Amino acid sequence: MISKDKSRASKPRKPAAKPKSPPKASAKAPILLSGGNPQIAKADGDAPVRAYIAAMPDWKRAIGKRLDALVVRNAPKAPNLRKAVKWNSPFYGIEGRGWFLSFHVFTRYVKVSFFRGTSLRPVPPGGTGKDARWIDIHEDDLDEAQMAAWVKQAAALPGWGQ
Repeated sequence: MISKDKSRASKPRKPAAKPKSPPKASAKAPILLSGGNPQIAKADGDAPVRAYIAAMPDWKRAIGKRLDALVVRNAPKAPNLRKAVKWNSPFYGIEGRGWFLSFHVFTRYVKVSFFRGTSLRPVPPGGTGKDARWIDIHEDDLDEAQMAAWVKQAAALPGWGQ
């Protein structure tokens, strides 16, 4: 007599599934948007800012490195300095006080924006908005002394957003 109950032991075993290898990290360079601005995913921290700067084209990468180092050296509350990439631009702020500076790549310059720029002395030359002012940095015209003075002033002011 054949039993209607089939035990698991009588079923043929399926071969064990091979473990899947982890997906390979993409080594693709970030896409450069209009004007050469790197497309970097929105994220908080130093790593996305470093990725943005590394993807900046040509002479603009050197400007980005100089700006980043300048902000880190001159923000009076450097231990509370925050960095992030938002809207394909690096942002710098003070923890709990908001963002004070951002920069963005364009075809012929890097635009450095101060969110409370009308409160800086001297007021940065660009701007038509209520509070924000900016300066366009070309290949050979970064005035580090003036930029350091603006960074110190901007970091001491209440920032934009949180």
